[in-house]
Amino acid sequence: MEHKNHASFTSSLGFILTAAGSAVGVGNIWRFPYLAAKDGGGLFLLVYLGLVLTFGFTLLTTDIAIGRRTGQNAWHAFGSIRPRWGFLGKLTFLVPAIIMTYYAVIGGWILKYAVVYLCGQRTQAAQDGYFLEFITSSVSPIVFLLIFLAITAFVVYAGVEKGIEKFSKVVMPILLLMIVGTGIYALTLRHTDGSGVTRTGLQGLVVYLIPDFTGLTFSKFLSILLDAMGQLFFSLSVSMGIMITYGSYVKKDVSLEKSIAQVEFFDTGVALLAGMMIIPSIFVFSGTEGMTAGPSLMFQSLPKVFASMGAAGTLVGAAFFVMVLFAALTSCVSIMETLVSTVMQIFRADRKKVSLVIGILSAVAAVIVCMGYNVLYFEYTLPNGQTAQLLDVMDYISNNFLMPLIAFLTAIFVGWVIKPQWITEEMEVQGARFGKKRFYAVMVRWVVPVIMAILFFQSTGLLAKAAAFFAPAGTVI
Repeated sequence: MEHKNHASFTSSLGFILTAAGSAVGVGNIWRFPYLAAKDGGGLFLLVYLGLVLTFGFTLLTTDIAIGRRTGQNAWHAFGSIRPRWGFLGKLTFLVPAIIMTYYAVIGGWILKYAVVYLCGQRTQAAQDGYFLEFITSSVSPIVFLLIFLAITAFVVYAGVEKGIEKFSKVVMPILLLMIVGTGIYALTLRHTDGSGVTRTGLQGLVVYLIPDFTGLTFSKFLSILLDAMGQLFFSLSVSMGIMITYGSYVKKDVSLEKSIAQVEFFDTGVALLAGMMIIPSIFVFSGTEGMTAGPSLMFQSLPKVFASMGAAGTLVGAAFFVMVLFAALTSCVSIMETLVSTVMQIFRADRKKVSLVIGILSAVAAVIVCMGYNVLYFEYTLPNGQTAQLLDVMDYISNNFLMPLIAFLTAIFVGWVIKPQWITEEMEVQGARFGKKRFYAVMVRWVVPVIMAILFFQSTGLLAKAAAFFAPAGTVI
């Protein structure tokens, strides 16, 4: 067996806040709201909550239990259980390595907007073309991503107890308070547009929460399901090795079932609050049309909302982007920690040296992805039909291709090779309770493999082609 990583969390709270810090990030505050807006508000929420309670629980339990029982990161964990399955650990390592290349770019964008609002430049940020001009410039976005990466590397450089755990214990409570406060404020908004129509934050909340089944087809439902599952992967940090790594730091006297439930609750709660904070705000000032901005919702639509608030918009905008910056840092720290921990075990190297090397390599890769919006700009049609640039391609490979594949293979490994009892034994170590063990066994053996296979084929476009081939002429799929 490989050398074990002896770093550990000092407390159950430290693990919960750190795992939640990994889970609560740009995925919750940037990705979740725009997907909810795109996929019918309440309908997306309904699908997502169902996935959290079933697939989220199963995948999170699997990753954390594997990590704690083996004491290894993902690279070594699978091979230490069954040598022939060591390839799965290597495949899992690719996900954070790919995500790191573009997460820092987005982190740089967030840092830029935080600085803009802290400097009182809310009207400039709200101008049409401001965001596009920034991301396509050749110097500014690179400078901000490098600063963001430097902060991330410093926290990881300091280690688990002095860096990651301490950082999470300070940042996460502040983050939660800021989200709750801003979300409540969003519900008090009221605006009358030029045509005399008055919209309120509470009306926007109804749009956000009530499912819209208009025009729903099987193909559209699969698309929403894929969006929600991709969000689940991104948000809970499952099927990318992060939770396996963090699981290896958890002491045996920590109740995993209780901790997993708390991480899920924290993560999902923040995502729901983020949606409540952003979507009603957009609705008040821009109506339902403003909710179609997609990934740029946070950088193009929200600044217009803040500008419409007058002088208060500067304070609200600064608080919002500083909050998102904290969230992005906690997640980016977890991604880099997974890479650093893995390389440390492979080469038996010192944390500080590895942190510096990974930081430099991540910076080089992030700069290349960042240049995808200027000197390296291109447009590529993905298998799912979406037009993409370099950042979108990296996101597609990690979220829509690798993660469903890894989740499928992990479910096969646990459900049919080592059997669910292997996980149950770790969940019940030192007399701990695992009340959902039967439900877990059914999910990991049957439900997860089937659904992940469907989603994998959906993301690659093969399912749509097959459906179109076999469907009778004139059928709406």
